Amino acid sequence: MKNFICVQCGTQFGETAQPPSSCPICEDERQFVRHAGQEWTMLDRLARGHHNRIGDEAPHLLGIGTEPEFAIGQRALLLQSPGGNLLWDCISLLDDETIAEVSARGGIRAIAISHPHFYSSMIEWAERFDAKIFLHAANREWAMRRSPRIQFWEGTTFSLWDDLTLINCGGHFEGGAVLHWPAASRGRGSKGALLTSDIITVVQDRRYVSFMRSYPNLIPLGPPAIRRIVERIEPFSFDEIYGGWWQANVLSDAKAAVARSAQRYLRAITGEL
Repeated sequence: MKNFICVQCGTQFGETAQPPSSCPICEDERQFVRHAGQEWTMLDRLARGHHNRIGDEAPHLLGIGTEPEFAIGQRALLLQSPGGNLLWDCISLLDDETIAEVSARGGIRAIAISHPHFYSSMIEWAERFDAKIFLHAANREWAMRRSPRIQFWEGTTFSLWDDLTLINCGGHFEGGAVLHWPAASRGRGSKGALLTSDIITVVQDRRYVSFMRSYPNLIPLGPPAIRRIVERIEPFSFDEIYGGWWQANVLSDAKAAVARSAQRYLRAITGEL
């Protein structure tokens, strides 16, 4: 029995003797099946041709991403906090070198994930570091490998330690979540940060963000979903946003960037240009 990993989205599945017949995450309209067809790998095979890069994204925030690029090319974030480290989002590859590097930085108390495109090998990570996994209950159906380590939370917010807060924004997925990190600080006067993956995605013009139901298939969100995202984050103060890919970050005036981006998006989607 083996835990197969989808090459396109990087999701690890529960044990089977043969590869699954399909990947529901890739067959969903928000993702896609590879043009050459469904393909599978396994953790040991992935490790033979790939390694993980670990680098600073901000003080007390480490990026962890796989090279050469694998799946959707995302990187996870290890948030180092006094009450314990939180792994935000996840990647497929976990090897001995990564385990040693993360352990040297205090290990992982828990894993929290924004949405199913980042579930990857979350159970492998949780078992190795004896960590809990926090997923929003609205995304329950997309957990392809089950484990008692997963805790499905419900509602609009979920409090962790050191004032870390998960916020259900919906949008890209009904259970899509972002993380508020009030202690983030690049300098004096900082008001904290949001870790957003692509629930709120940082675009090439770093003064702006955007929002989509599907990024590869270019399916927009409707006005109610955009307004809900803005409303859900409104009670929280933040100057910075850290997205789901290397350097996909807004490093100042981030809350205002979300507000003006939402206004621009709504003008475009409603035709009121």
